[in-house]
Amino acid sequence: MHRRARQVLLVSAVAVVTAAGFAWIGAATPADAAPVSLQSVVPVPVSAQPAAGVTYTLPAAATIQTPTGSPAATAVGSYLADLLRPSTGYALPVTTTSGTPTSGIALLLSGADPSVGSEGYQLDVTAALVTVRAQTPAGLFHGVQTLRQLLPAAVEARTVQPGPWELAGGRIVDYPRYGYRGAMLDVSRHFFGVDVVKRYLDEISQYKINTLHLHLSDDQGWRIVVDAWPRLATVGGSTQVGGGAGGYYTKAQYTDLVAYAAARHITIVPEIDMPGHTNAALASYAELNCNNTAPPLYTGTSVGFSSLCVGKEITYTFVQQVLAELAALTPGPYLHIGGDEANSTSDADYRTFMNRIQPFVGNAGKTVMGWHQLGQADHTPGRIAQYWGTTTSDADLSAAVSKGAKVVMSPANKAYLDMKYTNQTPLGLSWAGLIEVQTAYNWDPATLLTNVPASAILGVEAPMWSETLTKLADIEFMAFPRLPALAELAWSPQSARNWDAFKTRLGAQGPRWTAQGINFYRSPQVPWATPPATGR
Repeated sequence: MHRRARQVLLVSAVAVVTAAGFAWIGAATPADAAPVSLQSVVPVPVSAQPAAGVTYTLPAAATIQTPTGSPAATAVGSYLADLLRPSTGYALPVTTTSGTPTSGIALLLSGADPSVGSEGYQLDVTAALVTVRAQTPAGLFHGVQTLRQLLPAAVEARTVQPGPWELAGGRIVDYPRYGYRGAMLDVSRHFFGVDVVKRYLDEISQYKINTLHLHLSDDQGWRIVVDAWPRLATVGGSTQVGGGAGGYYTKAQYTDLVAYAAARHITIVPEIDMPGHTNAALASYAELNCNNTAPPLYTGTSVGFSSLCVGKEITYTFVQQVLAELAALTPGPYLHIGGDEANSTSDADYRTFMNRIQPFVGNAGKTVMGWHQLGQADHTPGRIAQYWGTTTSDADLSAAVSKGAKVVMSPANKAYLDMKYTNQTPLGLSWAGLIEVQTAYNWDPATLLTNVPASAILGVEAPMWSETLTKLADIEFMAFPRLPALAELAWSPQSARNWDAFKTRLGAQGPRWTAQGINFYRSPQVPWATPPATGR
């Protein structure tokens, strides 16, 4: 970020009263201050060309215009209006147009640079008009997230702020490095309700994340209703780590989450972990156990002790029915079948089980996704192996890739958001190491692994396991600021990434998170934009 722009962020703030007392949020810049720099965006764009001396000021009478005949583009316009109305106090009507607007904000599905592809966008700011052009509504949505970051931080407030609302002039042309840019939320160790998941979807969508992987089953809890096996939810979902009440999603609630995510151009990937991590299912139905005896519900955190009974035919009836019901609720292309830490299943039984169940996914119209141990089993078309190891080579992953699998990168010592930042971090675990922000940022998904070509990498996912996390504030503290760092790995070109520049851009996000009420870790590695010691 330009020095001048950063100074603006440092000094432009107002105090607001919160439930906890006074808090500072970034306020609209005064009229003589420079707007946010085009180079300040997270993730960093492919190309940003400032127009010297040009500033757009959002007028009170502005409209948001979308192309006639595209309800999806209109929905993006409505999303933008909902973001801007509370802080600006402006009406911001959303209208449709068949022409090229000359004022206000235009979101158009024509005229973008051809390089933007299916998810990129072109953002042009002139003195009279802000235009986002894309080839798809998803591209418009990502462009809106960039537009949002170019406005003063106080735009994130939910009460009227003083303005003016200015954007620096210029052009951004931007598109993602990887098509899969994911976050994962473990709702099994501790259950998080619909409102928490929606809030997380809102937060991650700001950084152009396009996938949320929900870990819906584990030893400690089963979190989705399955009509053919109702005790999975009512019994298996009745507890969590530490013995709390647990919970589960009804089919209507899950469908609501899928739709909410889709409105933010995020695909839900549901996971049912098998054949290990299955104690909640085993406790719900005795017949799924080889000895026909249901074990007690489990509220600890150890792993690797449970297994479905590979030799019983009812196991496969169970898996097929569960996957079929989940597939019917899930419009996205993937069903995640887990496959990790099956320590109580022999290698031969593991292969037998996985080879038997993978076709169920295809039969349900979906593509198999699983943890990288899936490489032990036969390949199925389009299969995706998710790498969670801590080493730079892995035999199971290499086997999967050699058979044709694509890879989603989630190395636990780089991308696991539940690892502690430092030894003093009150939440999280440390078995994969400590992950400060620089550690999360400073690696290249294309070159981390030997024996895995760059062409096999589909993208990056940041998992959040919840052994120690019980509420939204815990999730936020572990995700921010590392989630935006990993989002930049997944979106931005490797050549544009630089830690020293990133940490400054990241620090400028702090006032936005404060205005949004996000609980974040103020890493000492980051020069956080802060208000002055005294303010007005």
